[in-house]
Amino acid sequence: MNEVTEKRYAEKPYQLGGSFLIQMLFQAPVSLPEQAEMTAVLSRHIGAVECVSHEENMAGFAALDHMAQFQDGSAPVQLLVTGFNDFRGENFDTFLKSQMWDCLEDRERILRECRYQVTAIDMLAGALPARERANLDMDFLEALAELYPTCTAFYFQNCGKLFSAQQVHSNPLSGPDCFIRFGVNARYFTIQDTGEQVVDTLGMGTLYLPDLQYHFQGMDPNWVVNHAYNLASYLLQQDNPIRSGETVDGVVNGRISTRLQWKCQYEEALIQPAREVLDVHMGEYAAGARI
Repeated sequence: MNEVTEKRYAEKPYQLGGSFLIQMLFQAPVSLPEQAEMTAVLSRHIGAVECVSHEENMAGFAALDHMAQFQDGSAPVQLLVTGFNDFRGENFDTFLKSQMWDCLEDRERILRECRYQVTAIDMLAGALPARERANLDMDFLEALAELYPTCTAFYFQNCGKLFSAQQVHSNPLSGPDCFIRFGVNARYFTIQDTGEQVVDTLGMGTLYLPDLQYHFQGMDPNWVVNHAYNLASYLLQQDNPIRSGETVDGVVNGRISTRLQWKCQYEEALIQPAREVLDVHMGEYAAGARI
């Protein structure tokens, strides 16, 4: 839990549609897999791929079944994997670590023991439809988990989530729900010296979809987090049909219910990074002023 006393903004605005970055963390140096192995594994998970480079410190593949469309033509999405570099878990500040909810018990050990990282990146994928990109990035994740069996943990830089490798290997979800699991973080904050709380999401902007925000008091925050993940999944599945002034089902006794409607409004985010979010006004549980 992080206490906040005022708005906290990143130095730079959140980059909508930016590259999806996966940091694989290791306790020992690891070699880049051979070209033939990488091609075979990526093809099995992603579909047709073509190796465009394979050097000591970088491998690049074109995902031939995923074409990014531009005004002057099209090009296949590029998937890049770096060689290993040093990793320093102590560089994560308290603000970032406070929102690593999925790995609380092992978080400090992972950040202390892992001294090396391999970074995987998608390029040009921002031009894909949201669901296609979400599926591709999660297929890429599955391929990486197979290619790097000694990986200890996965850090998803776009949303700030940390997972053990076992959590990734045992994941039962697929498609858009898998992206929500690994690529979107429902964060929780309390506002100092008040009973007010904030739940927001981070990571939806990678797909050019809005993150969510709830400023509230008097409700179990776990109920709000559950609502946020469900609403985020709906926005991804339906390509964000919600406009300012429209309503969504609220929460009654911990369950999402049509009996209660919460009004939505696009607003500036309360918590960093600076971005526009879909604010969900929780009726009698709402806190703070609204525009």
